[in-house]
Formats: sequence, structure tokens, C-alpha cells
Amino acid sequence: MRTPDEKIPVGVLGATGTVGQRFIERLAAHPWFEITALAASERSAGRPYGEASRWRLSSPLPAVVASLNVSAVTDDLPCRAVFSALDSATAREVEPLFARRGVFVFSNASAHRMDEDVPLLIPEINPDSLCLLERQRVRRGWTGALVTNANCSAMFLTMALAPLDRAFGVERAFVSTMQAVSGAGYPGVASLDILGNVVPDIPEEAEKIEREVAKILGGARDGSGGPAPIVLSAMTYRVPVEDGHTESVSVGLARKASASEVEEAWESFRGRADVSELPTAPSQPLVYLREKSRPQPRRDVDVSEGMCTVVGGLKPCRLLDWKFTALGHNTVRGAAGASILNAEFAAAKGLLS
Repeated sequence: MRTPDEKIPVGVLGATGTVGQRFIERLAAHPWFEITALAASERSAGRPYGEASRWRLSSPLPAVVASLNVSAVTDDLPCRAVFSALDSATAREVEPLFARRGVFVFSNASAHRMDEDVPLLIPEINPDSLCLLERQRVRRGWTGALVTNANCSAMFLTMALAPLDRAFGVERAFVSTMQAVSGAGYPGVASLDILGNVVPDIPEEAEKIEREVAKILGGARDGSGGPAPIVLSAMTYRVPVEDGHTESVSVGLARKASASEVEEAWESFRGRADVSELPTAPSQPLVYLREKSRPQPRRDVDVSEGMCTVVGGLKPCRLLDWKFTALGHNTVRGAAGASILNAEFAAAKGLLS
């Protein structure tokens, strides 16, 4: 693994929002990256971050960023890389602007995930998708680049399916998601809509899951970035949980597997050595719990500091082959933590030097 000789200057776009704050929390003491710029909407630009943001995380606002003046998201920032927590509409215009300037963009936004020359990267699963950057830079004339991470629910489903696809082949899957309110940002879902309630059909979420899982697993199979020929169906629900997306999954395999073989595939799953040694990579990207009625958001969402996917409840499925429950921290591994891990992987490959 290649370690940077000095800290790499980075910025956060959309720094005042929920995911932007997660980026700041996880970057403030990062061994490889140094926050040198924060950017947000025009109403926040020109003010110290400590005044412009309403800090909502349980951890204290890092002193290193409190006095940094907030820039506009279109400003030229003194950074080698930026982390984007922008909404999709803004990201569609702003992220290519930075890439054209020679900046590496690590995006949590959905705007460019499905572009054929943009890596939709999970380093433990499809690390070779970074090879798309050469084509991206030639085609678009960029000196920088754009790398995306998956939708939060797609992230956890892909992490659970990838070991099974690698060992047995996945032909079809059905997932119902129970998504935390923090996934809607702030102020998000009105309290009278969500307390004691379940809200079905989160806009565009099912389509993102179905498209993105196929793209990531396709890249893992052959490195092309083309979609895997997997039949996926998703239903999405918002539930009164603060953090942690829970998923009920049924999966059909190309080769029949016993329960012990499925469990072994999960428990032995690791990223390559050049991924597992990265600063924020979990030692086990997938944790299998054998206890009954697990995983649960309240008890399991912070396993490995929120950077792993937790699975459990494996049972035979009468419609497909197997069914189980998956859980992940939506604003950590499902958002900011995923982008930071992607940036670490790119830095270890010498792309940010």
C-alpha cells in the first residue's frame, strides 16, 4: 500500500448538511487528508463554519473547522480532492466543474453514478472499476476525475450479495428496505408523518437500488462496469429509526448452496490486501450474526464504527433459495464513510499525488 508523503488537502461540498457533517467528523483527524475548504449554499457562504452550520451530530464540532470560512460550491477551492454531499441536481452541474479544474471528486450524490465511464466503487467488491477513470478523463478532457459511491440501501444489499455472487452466482433477489429518518436529511420527514408510522415508496430509491447493485456486481464479475444480468426487485419504506437501514432480502442462486456454505461465504469475505489496509477499512466488511432476531439498528448499527454491513437471520426461502436480514449505517458506510474509503483507495494507488 502506498502511503501519501504528506496530508492531502481536501474540501467538502454541501458541508452544512447531514452527510456533509459526517464527512467533517470523519476527516477532522484523518491520517491522510486535511480539510482546507468547506463549501455550501449561498446563504452560508462567507461565514465561519461554526456560525453557518447547525451541528447535529453527537460528537462535538471539530475545532479545526469551526473558524473556516464557508465558500460557495462553485468557487475554486484550494484542494486536491473534494467530497460531495450535494443534492443530485446541484451535483450534476458542480461536480464536473471541479473535475475539469483538475480536482478529484468523490461523490455521494446520485447524479453521475450510472454514467458508463464513472466508477461506482466499493473497494472490497469492484476495485478494478477505478480503471474507468482513464477512459473518463480521455473522453471528457478532464485532468481531475469523478468517483461515486452507491446509494445507502444499494450499498448494504451489494455487500450482502457480493460474497454469494462470487461463490454461487446470484440470479435474482428481492429486497424490502426499512430506512432510517436520517437518510432523508434535515429537517427530513415531518414528525407527525413518521412517529408511530411507516411511510412506503421513498421516491426513486427502488430504482437506484435495482440499477446500482447490478452495475457494481457487473464490475466485480468482469471489470467493465456493465450491469450483471441479475433480476432485482426492491420496495422501500421510511421507518421511525434515527440511524441504520434494515433490509429484508430473498435471493436465488445459480448454484445451490447449503446454509453452512452461505454462512462460510459471508464469514470469509474480505477485501483485497490493498483495501483492507486502508485507514478506515473495516477488518471485516461483512459481519454475520448467528444470534436470533439480529441484526437490529439500536444494537448493531455502530459495529466497526459503522463501516461494515451486518447480516443475520438466514432461513430457507420458499420462493427463491435463501432469505436474511441486512443492516448498515446509512450516513457512515452508506454515505460519507464510503466516499472517504474510496478516496483512500485512490490515494493508495497514487492517483491523488
